[in-house]
Amino acid sequence: MDVEWSGNWVAGRLGIELVGDGELRELLGLALRRNPKRAHLLVSNVLGKHVPQRPSVVHGVGYELGERVRNLLGEAEAGRAVVLGYAETATGLGHAVADGLGVAPYLHSTRRPVDGVAQAGGFEEAHSHATSHLLLPEDPDLLNAAADGSPLVLVDDEFSTGNTVLNTIRALHARYPRDRYVIVALVDMRSEADQGRLTEFAEEIGARVDLVVRARGTVRLPDGVLEKGRSLVARHDARDAGLAGDVAGELPAPSRPVPVRVALDWPAGVPDGGRHGFTPVHRAALEAALPAMGARIAGALGDARRVLVLGFEELMYAPLRLATALEESTTAEVRYSTTTRSPVLAVDDPGYAIRSRLVFPAHDDPADGPGDRYAYNVAGAGFDAVVAVVDSTADTPALHAPDGLLARLAGHTDQVLLAVVPSYVPPAAAARGVPTSSDRAVPTASHRAVPTASHRQEAAMLPEPLRGPAFSSYAADDVGWLLQDLSDTPLEAPTEEREEAIQSGGAHYAESLPVEYQPSPQYQELFKTALDTSAARIARAVGTVTETVLAERGPRPVLVSLARAGTPVGVLMRRWAQHRHGLDLPHYAVSIVRGRGIDANALRWLAAHHDPADVVFVDGWTGKGAITRELAAALEEFDGFNPEIAVLADPGGCVRTYGTREDFLIPSACLNSTVSGLISRTVLRSDLVGPHDFHGAKFYRELADSDVSGPFLDTVAARFDEVADAVDAEAKELLAADRAPTWEGWAAVERISEEYGIHDVNLVKPGVGETTRVLLRRVPWKILAERGAGADLDHVRLLAEQRGVPVEEVEGLPYTCVGLIHPKYTRGATGADGTAVTAR
Repeated sequence: MDVEWSGNWVAGRLGIELVGDGELRELLGLALRRNPKRAHLLVSNVLGKHVPQRPSVVHGVGYELGERVRNLLGEAEAGRAVVLGYAETATGLGHAVADGLGVAPYLHSTRRPVDGVAQAGGFEEAHSHATSHLLLPEDPDLLNAAADGSPLVLVDDEFSTGNTVLNTIRALHARYPRDRYVIVALVDMRSEADQGRLTEFAEEIGARVDLVVRARGTVRLPDGVLEKGRSLVARHDARDAGLAGDVAGELPAPSRPVPVRVALDWPAGVPDGGRHGFTPVHRAALEAALPAMGARIAGALGDARRVLVLGFEELMYAPLRLATALEESTTAEVRYSTTTRSPVLAVDDPGYAIRSRLVFPAHDDPADGPGDRYAYNVAGAGFDAVVAVVDSTADTPALHAPDGLLARLAGHTDQVLLAVVPSYVPPAAAARGVPTSSDRAVPTASHRAVPTASHRQEAAMLPEPLRGPAFSSYAADDVGWLLQDLSDTPLEAPTEEREEAIQSGGAHYAESLPVEYQPSPQYQELFKTALDTSAARIARAVGTVTETVLAERGPRPVLVSLARAGTPVGVLMRRWAQHRHGLDLPHYAVSIVRGRGIDANALRWLAAHHDPADVVFVDGWTGKGAITRELAAALEEFDGFNPEIAVLADPGGCVRTYGTREDFLIPSACLNSTVSGLISRTVLRSDLVGPHDFHGAKFYRELADSDVSGPFLDTVAARFDEVADAVDAEAKELLAADRAPTWEGWAAVERISEEYGIHDVNLVKPGVGETTRVLLRRVPWKILAERGAGADLDHVRLLAEQRGVPVEEVEGLPYTCVGLIHPKYTRGATGADGTAVTAR
């Protein structure tokens, strides 16, 4: 069957001719660049960049060129050769050429600077859209031929004018002179005028320069082709703006697959590519590990029959070799290509080389700033699974964002796998403190903590999590409580007695419990009204924070809520993930105590049963950020856990993962246990919590008639579909925004503490949630309310009235309200009933 040449569309419209060897049209098609310097793009069918190809073909073409170089040089010189490939297009080709040579070390140029690694050279690529190339070998002598006279083999995908390669040789020869160079390319496309320059150049530098290519030909360009090309691109841009360059319609959001990580077990010490050099020793270690890695990917793919392994910009060789290993491990049809920086017009025509494109933001924090990246010929190609392979530097929130690469892929295939190769940093640079992927905000598979035997032994001494209905009124799969049940232990003390003991230093607040507040009928009605009014607002914040977590820490985070305010939020986040994405996320609740830290035994249990890097800590809201700081300090002793907290509301500006930064009424803050599964706040007391115990809590079964935990969850969850579109927009906006904590809440608390003569930030509780807690659990002094605050403070005003606490309206408050605990409290400071608070 005759197959139309994929250059006909461009040739017919621009008058471009491709002439040369009989194989040339099999190797190359044509497309139009979005580039003011050159109208056309030669699209290789065997390079594995723009056109998905069998990985064995891609690697085999480069390997065969390497064998030809070895034959040209002879065994002795081949044994001393060094291979240099060009970023980004030829990094994989150059590596395959080095494989064919057999014993040659390999280095490729890069556009990614790496702190701490000395630059051994650099050059410009005149016609490219991204020109600066850096040479960053780990071994500073790699390019130095003075010791052994090693030939340098330079590999690019095409030898068009020769300018780039010859300029590179000229720059390197001035610094690292040698007697012999070999230029390798898939195709030699030089014009007749350019072909004589190679001999002249060799004479100029006094060295031998050879050329090894797969095919030869030339491109004949008519006059005015650049202007014609620009005009043709412009006429198609309107269509691209409407379709985002995709031929096939995306799958509807509910049907999109959730990306799943596959653990590679990449061999230790083997670089992810040739950015810093890749030696024959590295090659041997990788070859030994490839079959097992291919089998792991094949196992994760299940019944997929047509699979694309998609590499990432300069990261071409590692995905290529994983693809060749997969090809040998499965009967499925396997293809390989990579993403690219190069902007190319997509036209759905069999006579055009780029049939479709996916557009997504850069996700490796590039040195030249953010910008669009592209995956070509993926949409509409009929792949029922895509394996995206990135290095750990590129495993960032942008990769997992709603408009990121993984989401774009999920719109066009039934299954998306993510394989992360550890980014290699030379040991000398790492010793100087160069950040590695383990220092990034998003932990990656290659740097995650693995539970040790001692972890597992310690965890074996701990009980399994408590679950409802035996402990709490939540369903068993809503949450597992990493707590011990102290329901039969008398722990409650009168509020005034507790306050005096706490402020005098005689007791810690976690050593006892306040008497559970029993809401009056009026207060219960206020709760129901507040819930009805704010359910959609809560649902929106739940959705936004959950989508942010899935994008940054996905695809299957382990939710760990800080009991107990965080627990209803954790349950709702779990329900959102299940409702919108079909995910069944694990969810646990643990205790954290201000001044005492997080439950260490709970962390040990988590580390033994889950990857610590998957753990996402969840809380209800931030006040001044005390718990945020407490958690960060506590986790310094535990490897692998990310100290960031995800919260529903962050009015204090204390975290970077939140649903909103507005200070508004969260109905779950209105009540205590009766909106939190009938569980008390947590208890830590030495006579009750031993070295192998979890912190404790009580299950108030006797309050079942007043329990609104279930109705609270159901009312909010019922609004999920209603807010879905708003959540998608907000999550996308947040993921692209600067969400660095401002800590403005802490600054406000310090100011209020001094202004009101309290001189203790622990007695200043900012925000609606914290103010409610003051009124329910502590001895309040007064409430500061933002002037004009409306229904969000109805319950606060009612509680304040019941306890005889003045509400003072003030201007310029950064929160809706702030609760002030009575400073230097003693029972003598109040009336006999404990409600008449002494004025300031």
